[in-house]
Amino acid sequence: MAPRGGRRGGRSLKRTTGKRPELRTIVVFCEGVNSEPDYIRGLKKLPHVAANTALDLRIHPKQGVPLTLVKMAKEHKWDPEVDECWCIFDVEWPRNHPHLPEAVELARANGINLAISNPCFELWLILHYRNHSSFVDTDPAERLSRSMDNRSGKSIDADAYMPLRKEAAQRAQLLDARHEQDGTRFPHNNPSSGMYKLLREIEGE
Repeated sequence: MAPRGGRRGGRSLKRTTGKRPELRTIVVFCEGVNSEPDYIRGLKKLPHVAANTALDLRIHPKQGVPLTLVKMAKEHKWDPEVDECWCIFDVEWPRNHPHLPEAVELARANGINLAISNPCFELWLILHYRNHSSFVDTDPAERLSRSMDNRSGKSIDADAYMPLRKEAAQRAQLLDARHEQDGTRFPHNNPSSGMYKLLREIEGE
């Protein structure tokens, strides 16, 4: 394991309030610029999250593919002020993102956590409203998601999703359990979303 190195300048990621201990710092890296960041910002606003976790959001400047996103996270992993690094990205169907196995292996080798949605983040949004257990391509998943919250663009109203996140997490866990039972492995575990794992860490559960 590589040694933890010091920060090369810039402001501290750690936050303190008076005599309170430093908050746990989680850095989340996103490939998208709309729905995923909107959702993370919604989580940041939750009082119990704000009280216990410094949630730092990083968006890839070129909306990079998963491998470039993991490489970006790798640059921050050994920052002594960072407790956890997470990458949020999609698999995409019918044409998968390139170099997915390499991205997963690089993350594993460097202790970077992944919240992968298959086929896309919109599947995670769908699970807030209902279960979805059948294979779905990216475009139909996006259309179904928009029909549920009636949004016209790609941005979401995160406040509308926050009260439903526990139900989404339960449904996502059931999908993972089904794939495990069936022996269905990544990237063929469509539909699925690892966002519930990120929520568990952010909310300290």
